[in-house]
Amino acid sequence: MKKIIYIIILFSIPGFLYAQKTLEGKVIDSDGTTGLIGASVYWAGTTTGTSTNEAGYFVLKLTRKQGNIPLSREPGTSPLASPSSASLRFKGGSLLVISFVGYKTDTVLIDRNTDYYEHTLTQLAEIAEITVVGRAPGAHIDRKEPIMTFKVTGQELTKAACCNLSESFTTSASVDVSYSDAATGAKQIQLLGLAGTYVQMMTENFPALYGLGSAYGLNYIPGSWMESIQVSKGTSSVKNGYEAITGQINVEYKKPPESEKFFLNAYANSSGKIEGNINSSVIINDRLSTGIFAHGEYNSVINDHNNDGFRDEPNVQQYHFFNRWEYMTESLHAKAGIKIIEEERLGGQTTFSPSDLENNSTDYGILINTLRSEAFTKTGYIFPSMKNVSLAWINSFIYHDQDATFGLNAYSGLQKSYYSNVLFQWKPYNEKHTIDAGLSYKYDQYEEMYNSTPLDRKESVQGAFLQYTYTDTSLITVVAGMRVDDHNLYGLFVTPRLHLRYELTDNTTLRASAGKGFRSTNVLAENQYLLASSRVIQIADNLKHEEAWNAGASLTSYFTLAGRELRLSGEYYHTNFINQIVTDLDADVNSVLFYNLDGKSFSNVFQFEAQWEPVSRLDLLTAFRWNDVKMTTAGVLQQRALSSKYKGLVSLSYQSYLRKWQYDLTFQLNGPGRIPPTADNPAVYRRDTSFNPYALINGQVTRKFKYLDIYLGVENITNYRQEDPIIAASDPFGEYFDASLVWGPVLGRMIYGGIRLSINRNL
Repeated sequence: MKKIIYIIILFSIPGFLYAQKTLEGKVIDSDGTTGLIGASVYWAGTTTGTSTNEAGYFVLKLTRKQGNIPLSREPGTSPLASPSSASLRFKGGSLLVISFVGYKTDTVLIDRNTDYYEHTLTQLAEIAEITVVGRAPGAHIDRKEPIMTFKVTGQELTKAACCNLSESFTTSASVDVSYSDAATGAKQIQLLGLAGTYVQMMTENFPALYGLGSAYGLNYIPGSWMESIQVSKGTSSVKNGYEAITGQINVEYKKPPESEKFFLNAYANSSGKIEGNINSSVIINDRLSTGIFAHGEYNSVINDHNNDGFRDEPNVQQYHFFNRWEYMTESLHAKAGIKIIEEERLGGQTTFSPSDLENNSTDYGILINTLRSEAFTKTGYIFPSMKNVSLAWINSFIYHDQDATFGLNAYSGLQKSYYSNVLFQWKPYNEKHTIDAGLSYKYDQYEEMYNSTPLDRKESVQGAFLQYTYTDTSLITVVAGMRVDDHNLYGLFVTPRLHLRYELTDNTTLRASAGKGFRSTNVLAENQYLLASSRVIQIADNLKHEEAWNAGASLTSYFTLAGRELRLSGEYYHTNFINQIVTDLDADVNSVLFYNLDGKSFSNVFQFEAQWEPVSRLDLLTAFRWNDVKMTTAGVLQQRALSSKYKGLVSLSYQSYLRKWQYDLTFQLNGPGRIPPTADNPAVYRRDTSFNPYALINGQVTRKFKYLDIYLGVENITNYRQEDPIIAASDPFGEYFDASLVWGPVLGRMIYGGIRLSINRNL
């Protein structure tokens, strides 16, 4: 709690620093509402000036060099105009010059007592269309967000074999993705050194990929469907709920009005996987548009490169369809969509087939059949008579039906979920103040069966939130929020959160955050990979909800080095659990225990990044992250198992002249970590208690044509693999079989290739 108080005190410091005489304001387009980005604002006859930020705001210091105007005029009027008797009222003042390319430059008189001023620029006569060719990093920090947000664009997603969300973070230093085990193909992410279950997964700000969807959900979002991914670190806004403890990952799908008229991605790799993605957008009229997305994935080739008798990865068949609609007027913006996913996942021994389940075969098999459907609506309305007031209502529905077999273990689950959120926003007082308020409701019904044990439950949560945002032009943004939720199983959740963005200089930004998060666990759904072992599942009675504090700060600076922009950033985040559902693999090698935290559990994460273009058309990203993550298991506070202590990343991306060729290379260094003890096993089934650092290298070459991209790449170029990832693979029905102790790559070198055909709307 002391750390939270320190952070709050830290937040107040910029307020005292800012207590100096300045002129704040906003430069507005001729439409009367839109802020102009990058408009120049300076005092006439001086070198004191600035430019407007992304919202059109500026802050400008008053200096002694400002000259007095000999004529007395009405503040806010042009001194170049002929004075009238009505304007001869104030003596003294300063000339402010406001200019923007394509607009008429204005010079206005500002009274010395004025502290806020808005000005509308008039657009010049229309000029001929010009094309500006530029190049921006595919992944970058969002400069205007008060929360530390890392944005992965569609351009970045083409730098690697991005077939789905789980493969979208290859070039990211913030998010780690790895296999959960060596048999099911389930993948998990890590953010701030902790499991992905503490990250709130969203698709277009709807809760997604939780509950039954958490185990394999990263494979449910095709890469070519995504417009961008926003990764927010630390506690997020209270508008989206109480769950985000370490951060939030939000996926934005392609929007029909802006996306390609037709897009095709065809992919194949050396493991036998083939995949196809198609999306098309149709503009029905100037208000209504629709997007159609289809995905198919098929892999029937059985690979066993380590000769342990088990498939290195499961054989997967997946079919996915998505249709979305958008309707837009000046005041109303409505969206709706529906998705359907059907998947069969076949793993286990290479000799296993689905028919063996009915023939009492002695082969060990994993068969997971999933049918999932999602639907959503989103409606936003801006009141015509009050442009600063808006109302939005979003709804989402999830139906997830899964039937799974893991050797002798059987697991089935049915999830029915509904989520609704009503948001009201008001921007009074020159848009410096924003008030968000709303009501939410979340309902989840789970019908689970593990072997012969039913695990049914219903969760119903009513919530309300209030959030205040203060934006003092481009200099400072403070977001303070509070939400209260009533959970039918766990009672009242009170969630306070606070965020700060403060520009120390024009090129250096400080961000800080502090807040609380809660989470209800789905023990078996989130840990299905543990069923691919002989460990006995032991779940303690009266499991509580998880509860934690998170606080952190980041500093981002932009410099000019050799004529090109260099971004340097450093960050630190601390997460402290009040209660956590511990997954204990340390207490007993033959069991996995789930129980409420009895002791301490925390994480400290330090990360440093540098992004630069050392030579023309070459992007360089280097990063290093240190994880100090400990939790109490088996009565001992120790390093989190199967997680690297540090990670280093170097990512290079080069485009040739005229952008016909693109070359991408990524180098990852993963630090050492701890492995749960296996000393009680027979000698042949024992493993070391730690693993050593290891490196991974990925590369890709892309040839670009007018409408077509052809790409060829290699993942894990050095063919590095974890040796013998499955314990007792030769005796899968014995008491020592365990496929869950995975810390490194299970697959070796993989070669892939594909094409991307894109036909834009203006062709």
